[in-house]
Amino acid sequence: MRLLVLGGSDFAGRAVVEAAVARGWEVTVLNRGRRPVPVPGVRALRGDRTAPDGLAALAAHDGEWDAVVDTWSAAPRPVQDAARLLRGRAGRYVYVSTCSVYTWAPPAGYTEGAPLVEGAAPDADATDYARDKRGGELAAIGEFGEDRALLVRSGLILGPYENIGRLPWWLGRIARGGPVLAPGPRDLPLQYVDVRDLAEWILGGVEQELSGPYNLMSPRGHATMGTLLDACVETTGTGADLRWTDPETVLGAGIEPWTQLPVWVPPGSDMHDALHAADVSRAVATGLRCRPVTETVADTWRWLTAVGGVVPQRPDLPTVGLDPAVEAKVLGVDRI
Repeated sequence: MRLLVLGGSDFAGRAVVEAAVARGWEVTVLNRGRRPVPVPGVRALRGDRTAPDGLAALAAHDGEWDAVVDTWSAAPRPVQDAARLLRGRAGRYVYVSTCSVYTWAPPAGYTEGAPLVEGAAPDADATDYARDKRGGELAAIGEFGEDRALLVRSGLILGPYENIGRLPWWLGRIARGGPVLAPGPRDLPLQYVDVRDLAEWILGGVEQELSGPYNLMSPRGHATMGTLLDACVETTGTGADLRWTDPETVLGAGIEPWTQLPVWVPPGSDMHDALHAADVSRAVATGLRCRPVTETVADTWRWLTAVGGVVPQRPDLPTVGLDPAVEAKVLGVDRI
């Protein structure tokens, strides 16, 4: 198979490139070249999709591909530009979207047929994350048609190379040891996808010639806050003391779910239903397989220690994590 990845040097794009090369596929990437593509044997083209001539290298290249994978997360116009250029040169356009395209807040058990955000357009400049991603979907559909556009509506993505810092923050915090604020309940069900499982499903979707939208997260309860944080303790080997704290106490302290305590959102909330309670039966039926949370955590820790614990943070996203002083106050200790 011949694959073109728009991006390819960072997190999801990198995982797709690695998985495709491992399958023996012929891979081309287009990106700004700020970081070298870390996978040997990949053909690299240079281009900044936000620039007027950002697709010039792609336009001049005479290649054709079985599929394109696009992870773009900003204004949808660059998705439309790329899809328009490639519609006669690629068999399928895979756009890595998000479950945020559903009208907030989708109820627990929502499927791909749930209502979508309004006001999105394929040629729009930047608006907000949900409408930008929906605009990217519309751009892919508009140029490739519903039968050749595959929309990957991912949720929480974890794993090696994470450039947001959610799991790396937990690993770093637990590696410091001592008492750790663990937001409860311990058995709170989580949904996420390991970036490598996301990549494998995408490539399988290309092979199966899938099209249309798919919710792409693990089945509900594949992990819990307890199994996630226990895995962090075991992996780091620090013997950190997880102090499980009820949601009311956490929220009463003014702590923001999801951002200050990454991954966690309180049970029974609209936010939890939207982020951790999607119906993913369609993806599972087409080959989604999710590795154990212990493997995701251990491999992320291995990568994190190899890079000196410094996460290559995305500049367009806020920093995640809890102030040690706030954590200490909630736990009633002198300091963390």
